Amino acid sequence: MTESTAFRPQPDDASASGSTLLGRPDSPCIGICSTLFDEVCQGCGRTQLEVSNWVFMSDEERNAVWTRILAEGTAQGYNPDGSRK
Repeated sequence: MTESTAFRPQPDDASASGSTLLGRPDSPCIGICSTLFDEVCQGCGRTQLEVSNWVFMSDEERNAVWTRILAEGTAQGYNPDGSRK
């Protein structure tokens, strides 16, 4: 990815907490990883493929993952409204 195509949030897109995508953290990771033995990480709610490809995903793909994580409500790190537990 070249610097000109890298995601650069505009000031209006970022919240005061330093979040970038729709007011969310850069990554759903909360440091409670379980992708070695589980299909879906119990901490962040992402699949192994989503975890390994996160840095290569487009904003639309990341938003789709965030939407699924919050809709499922099973990730240990997030409430259904997107706030951290």
